[in-house]
Amino acid sequence: MDRTRLRYVPKVDRVLDDAAVAEALQRVPREIVVRLVQQEVEALRQRLADNGSAPESREAALHDVASRVRTRLELLTRPSLRRVINATGVVLHTNMGRAPLGFAVASAIAEAAQGYVNLEYDLDAGRRSSRMVHVETLLRELTGADAAIAVNNNAAAVLLCIDSLGAAGVVISRGEQVEIGDSFRLPDILARSGVPIHEVGTTNRTRAEDYEAAARPGCVLLKVHRSNFSLHGYTQETRVAELAEVARRCDATVVYDLGSGALEAFEAHGLPGEPHVQAALKEGAHVVTMSGDKLLGGPQAGIIAGAADCVAAMRRNPLSRALRMDKLTLAGLEATLLSYVGNGAQDVPARRLILAQPHEIRARAERLRKELQGQVAADVELTEGEASVGGGSFADARLPSFEVSVRPRDIRATELLARLRRGTPAVVARIRDDIVALDARCVADDEVETLARAVDAALSAGGGEA
Repeated sequence: MDRTRLRYVPKVDRVLDDAAVAEALQRVPREIVVRLVQQEVEALRQRLADNGSAPESREAALHDVASRVRTRLELLTRPSLRRVINATGVVLHTNMGRAPLGFAVASAIAEAAQGYVNLEYDLDAGRRSSRMVHVETLLRELTGADAAIAVNNNAAAVLLCIDSLGAAGVVISRGEQVEIGDSFRLPDILARSGVPIHEVGTTNRTRAEDYEAAARPGCVLLKVHRSNFSLHGYTQETRVAELAEVARRCDATVVYDLGSGALEAFEAHGLPGEPHVQAALKEGAHVVTMSGDKLLGGPQAGIIAGAADCVAAMRRNPLSRALRMDKLTLAGLEATLLSYVGNGAQDVPARRLILAQPHEIRARAERLRKELQGQVAADVELTEGEASVGGGSFADARLPSFEVSVRPRDIRATELLARLRRGTPAVVARIRDDIVALDARCVADDEVETLARAVDAALSAGGGEA
């Protein structure tokens, strides 16, 4: 090791005198800047000690440390959560926030954020109230349930149901012990409730008598909709009506986890396979749970609707406070529900994107093709494609779509895809056969020109402002 090179390590004060670093001190707390400088100085010392590649002069070492500090400060002081144009064709894209919110919902959230609201205050009576009053009546009317509450997501809703109603245990089919995403599994969530879990039946076939053999008074018969996968072939699952009969005989409670959930029958639009709340309750479920940010098209939430005594038990559970929603989510959920009550469901963006007609999507794709063709260093073509609902909904459904295929001439498609992700706004798309496919189903009308500029910037200069 050449220890003479350690003399190149700059002092912290010298780095703080660098013009860009000194400028950062005007807008970033000094202790943060000093900490970053110290870390980079130590990192340089370690590289020199290890005989790694390092600057060969004091000036170069100072420039190296200052440059690294400036880069880290730039990353630290800009938002990490930022706008993305979704050109994947997946409507409820879990990694991109699932359901996009409409103007009315976004406005309601902004209004709640900018001042005080009557979150838990009864303006008529002049006393404390419950935050659930803002959505319970809407949920009751829309679902037909006797009572309803909402928590921060559907996994929380299931946990609260089991913890409140399943003191004698939970009976669930082996074929419904699902993994819900990001390696989280339903049985692990259920185990957190501390109640006994009884698996019945087999992966492909579970009958009513399987549930009845394991049922005990005070237990929960849990049915889980397999929303993110499907079983075909030699299969059998127990219907809710059958579970309701078992529950009646055994003094048990039927909880139906709908997963994505829906307030309408999508079969009318040619999309079968997703049960909706009203039907599940009419069939005999005592309680149903569903997500707010999937087929409903609202913010992340877990909706619980059902029998009044069951919901009352959940209200009394101390766990409900740990799982409650904040005022912003509540404002967004209320605004979403108001869209359904006011016959404005067609204005819910997620619903509109799912049910968009092929001619609408083709028109957007054609506009994008015209913006790009002959203007960028790539071969551009309009092609038919297939989109999906996403969000663990309609596992087998494929939505007809149109996409613009971009085959870059000077760079590989993988590089173009990376540049699009790094641009502003970021663009996320799909790739196949060295072609970047821009699916137009989830691209808003007012995003077409922006998307075209983003592709142009990515092809010409490696990305940047679109």
